[in-house]
Amino acid sequence: MITQGKRRNPFDKFSVRKQPGSYWPTNDGWRGTTPNGLIANLSAHEVTEHDDCTITVSPSILVTTGDDGLRWHGYLEHGVWREVP
Repeated sequence: MITQGKRRNPFDKFSVRKQPGSYWPTNDGWRGTTPNGLIANLSAHEVTEHDDCTITVSPSILVTTGDDGLRWHGYLEHGVWREVP
């Protein structure tokens, strides 16, 4: 699945930043909301900012939650989220 992301202002309300596909800078790195709604802490990743204000994150992003078993694994390249099947 491919989802077009959107860069958010870090001062936007959290409910706006939490929209699937959003990503935003913080004081200690980047955060994002995966297409399935999980919050990704990208501070341990290499993040490249492009001239068009999109970002590319490497290596791949893996977000897992505790008891409910939700997860998302994929890439964020030039602002586009791409899930690994």
